[in-house]
Amino acid sequence: MNGFANKQLKQIDSLIKREKIAMHKLLTFHNEGLLRHALTHRSYVNENPGEMHNERLEFLGDALLTFLSGEYLYRRHPEMGEDEMTRRRSALVDERQLAKFATEAGIDFRMRLGKGAIQDGGFQNPNLLSSTFEAIVAAYYLDCDRDIEKIRPLIEQFFNSVPEGIVVARSSVDSKNRLQEVVQAATINSSPPKYLTEKAGGMAHKPEFISQVLVGDKVYGEGKGSSKKDAEKRAAEDALAKLKKRGLI
Repeated sequence: MNGFANKQLKQIDSLIKREKIAMHKLLTFHNEGLLRHALTHRSYVNENPGEMHNERLEFLGDALLTFLSGEYLYRRHPEMGEDEMTRRRSALVDERQLAKFATEAGIDFRMRLGKGAIQDGGFQNPNLLSSTFEAIVAAYYLDCDRDIEKIRPLIEQFFNSVPEGIVVARSSVDSKNRLQEVVQAATINSSPPKYLTEKAGGMAHKPEFISQVLVGDKVYGEGKGSSKKDAEKRAAEDALAKLKKRGLI
């Protein structure tokens, strides 16, 4: 690591130590090993064999946030229909919003990243921040003996912090939900769009994913992104653009 990066890490370590007293509850664990695991990115593991990366926790956290956000909207808006709740749920847990939650919780500079990821600005990378937030939520759930009621009030504090206007604005432009509405309205196929997404290369801290969106057995769009969510969003946007060009929407 170069001198600048070393100096940056020392400053970050000093900052974390000074702020430890005011650490967010989401970073207060009975099992410190779980917290360390949740903060550990694959790029760090590549340089420190023996450590465990947080991708399995990220998977669980994504599922928990999807459920909690859905239940939150169901309870808060008894008059709201399925389509609108789906759009708003996507807005509450999209990459940009989760990255903001991560920064608010003080997760950003606590992420355990490899040298290359740090030099490339990993502490401000929305994809790394959102993924780590998901992992932290999962680890906190496990640390609370898998009792979702113990984590619900804390997670809903984050949801409550998002202004209603922002949720509505973002939900209105969600490309995946828009494509699903178009497919259902046009009766192109009775089944919803399906996404086939896989990692297509890149480095540990800068992965690249490619996604295809299918309606039935036909590919309607393709997209690339730095995360599965981003690639699928681009694929949906591509499909919508092609349908519009053909005069179908």
